[in-house]
Amino acid sequence: MRLFNSVPFRASFCCIVLALVCEFATAQAPQADKSKAKKAAALPVGVRVERDLEYARRGEQRMLLDLYLPEKASEGPLPVVVWVHGGGWSAGSKDRCPATFLAAEGFAVASINYRLSQEARWPAQIDDCREAIRWLRKEAKARGFDAEHIGVWGGSAGGHLVALLGTLDVPSDEATSSRVQAVCDWYGPSDLLTMPPNVLSAGKTEADLAKANGAKLLGGIVRDRPELARQASAFYQASAGDAPFLIMHGDADPQVPLEQSERLHNALTKAGVSSTFQVMSGGHGGPAFQTEDSKQLVLAFFRKHLSR
Repeated sequence: MRLFNSVPFRASFCCIVLALVCEFATAQAPQADKSKAKKAAALPVGVRVERDLEYARRGEQRMLLDLYLPEKASEGPLPVVVWVHGGGWSAGSKDRCPATFLAAEGFAVASINYRLSQEARWPAQIDDCREAIRWLRKEAKARGFDAEHIGVWGGSAGGHLVALLGTLDVPSDEATSSRVQAVCDWYGPSDLLTMPPNVLSAGKTEADLAKANGAKLLGGIVRDRPELARQASAFYQASAGDAPFLIMHGDADPQVPLEQSERLHNALTKAGVSSTFQVMSGGHGGPAFQTEDSKQLVLAFFRKHLSR
């Protein structure tokens, strides 16, 4: 015991511990640097990002978005594309944004979070999307954005939300407009009343209907809330004057039937709205939507409708 409590021993022991700590830290530093480098390398060449910008407050909850911007200064204001993530209105986040490549093509890209269905019921989700668009318009002059040219793009539940941004009437009392000028809808549900998880069928019980994502969104079984379901479905909202659409949907989608997009496209066309419907080979998203041809289709659409 005398040896362990001696001053020389304690000093030596501390030196050994310190050396081990330093060695461990040194070993970890390159890994941390590699992780940061990997994250930075994930951005397209010529693109920078500003993360976690607050566009609204909902009680104590901060509503955040990420901005992806061209590194080089633009000669004029940048048109804006807002990415709205999917996840059945109950999952997902702004962190995975497939629209970042647009920032290398002269667009500002905003990837947003919105309140999920376990946090708030409809219409909280569309209210948050609208508030993000208003924030972008308010920030346009300071940040060099083109406030008159804002488009939206989303997949699945995000496709559902952007389709409504393009078809629903904007609130009459809003001081800053949340109207959008172009919509790219990837395989979003357009009619909640006819989505298979919301329809009673053989082997499906009332309890099953109550567990569906649509029921969680609306606060109860969808068929029992027909007016609310129609208000939350772009198919019923399509009318003259709506923003132009690009709708892309897989021909073997097991989650959102292709018919959901077909019917929306037909309703838009009947109303005199410009709508392009592209049927993709595949399911609910996947490789077909990540090809260079797919990216070029989206890019050409936004260039056509958002460029001055």
